[in-house]
Amino acid sequence: MRSEVANSAWLQWPIIKGTVALSVASLVAASSAWGQTSQSHLYPAKGQSQEQMQKDTAECRNIATQSTGYNPSTGQAAAATTSRPRGGRAHGAARGALAGAARAEVKGQQYEAYDNAPEELKQEYRQNQAGAGAYVGAAVGGSASRRQRRQQGQQQQSQQASFEQAYRSCMMGRGYTVQ
Repeated sequence: MRSEVANSAWLQWPIIKGTVALSVASLVAASSAWGQTSQSHLYPAKGQSQEQMQKDTAECRNIATQSTGYNPSTGQAAAATTSRPRGGRAHGAARGALAGAARAEVKGQQYEAYDNAPEELKQEYRQNQAGAGAYVGAAVGGSASRRQRRQQGQQQQSQQASFEQAYRSCMMGRGYTVQ
């Protein structure tokens, strides 16, 4: 008799295991179906239907986008799309080279011997100064590009946080619990 009970329990184990797996899958599907933003989980507090929740979610996303200027689907500001800074080092090097060559000419004019020097020597001096200016300009231009990218990243994070807050407030105002 004991073996019959053990066999009966053993035979029911796949059914129990399947029921547990089905329950877990249902919970996962239900939690994703109830809607969520990138950081928020929504729960209807007033018995809203799935259809009503989808409508409210879309409307609150639009309201949050309009009020903050941030669109989470693109990850950028809706009003003005920012472009990544390009060519900072090259522009800096060009400006530095021009400044270096001009500096060399002005500095050379301060000495009487500069006027009497051969043209090849003057050209070499201007080229050396332009090269040094280009080196410094490239470093400064690269630094400015990095600073601009960093500022854009901080601005985007701030806009995203503002969007999340506006979205949460809207959904809470429509009777949802937001976590």
